[in-house]
Amino acid sequence: MRRIAALALLAGACACIGAPAWCGSGGRSRDLRPVANPSEVIATELAFARLAQEKGQWAAFREYADKDAQMFVPQPVEANNWLKSQEEPAQAVTWQPHAVWSSCDGEYAITEGAWQRPSGTGWFSTVWKRQRNGEYKWVLDQGGNGDAPIPAGEFIKAEVGSCENKDAITAPTLSVPTGDTKMIYGESTDKTLRWITRVEADGSRYYAFEYWDGQQMQRPIAENVPAE
Repeated sequence: MRRIAALALLAGACACIGAPAWCGSGGRSRDLRPVANPSEVIATELAFARLAQEKGQWAAFREYADKDAQMFVPQPVEANNWLKSQEEPAQAVTWQPHAVWSSCDGEYAITEGAWQRPSGTGWFSTVWKRQRNGEYKWVLDQGGNGDAPIPAGEFIKAEVGSCENKDAITAPTLSVPTGDTKMIYGESTDKTLRWITRVEADGSRYYAFEYWDGQQMQRPIAENVPAE
């Protein structure tokens, strides 16, 4: 799961939507505007990764989990219940975000990047939800193994779904799961960001997400993940 780069993206974050409600208002409370703030999501991801090294892998996951969070271990589980009984590994996984995609209104964002542990390396993708206080918590975390370390770019890539022509966004065609197949689907309220994970009976899964570019949905990631 996760890389530390592009800290310049964090400049001015205090004035953005993810900052505390009092920031920039002389100590007075203000309404949180429904705008995207990918720099806040990156800052949260980096803090999440740092906490895993400082206090423990599962302690960090508990700290940043939304109340409805789900994760793959490798099958999907309700994260908060599963995390309660987990003992910390001798060495916490390390990770670095390589990119972030946000809905137009900033309600949801998705990060992706690379993780490393002594037994191997791989990729991760995490869905983040903005809370009522403006902070982000993760609602879906998953990943897969890789044959070689995933190189990071010079900067953390950031994309925001367009606020233009949202009336033209059409609903995706979703097949109804049968048998032991499970499906996790979610989307932002403004429809500019959506994701899906389909888990087959053998434990293999398909994962993809899309964001609106003003004309059509773009699909940056579509992964077939073999069963572990």
